[in-house]
Amino acid sequence: MKLRTTLIALFALALVACAKPLAPERLPYAGEWAGAGITLIIDADGRVEYHRKDGTASKSIKAPLKEFQGDNFVVGIGSLATTFIVTAPPHQEGDAWKMTVDNIELTKQPPGTLPRDDD
Repeated sequence: MKLRTTLIALFALALVACAKPLAPERLPYAGEWAGAGITLIIDADGRVEYHRKDGTASKSIKAPLKEFQGDNFVVGIGSLATTFIVTAPPHQEGDAWKMTVDNIELTKQPPGTLPRDDD
């Protein structure tokens, strides 16, 4: 049991070590985003948490942001990566910040609003 816990901790450290901080021009992506069954947290240091619930199906990802491809961004390590398709990059509408990811409009939430996975 102790070996398993140690391996999980080492794997988590490896994931964090792979994260690269967002470039200044990408900082608008940083924040806590939510909409239509999706929560997306992008930290300025390059860590990403994504949760999507659609009926009984759910999908979760917690991994480093690998790279941007235009407005889209890739999350994961090596070939274990997911590309998030951004059809509307972060922009302000009135007092709210919006972004459309995988055809779902997300709204930026106040910091600390969304639950985070414990490391």
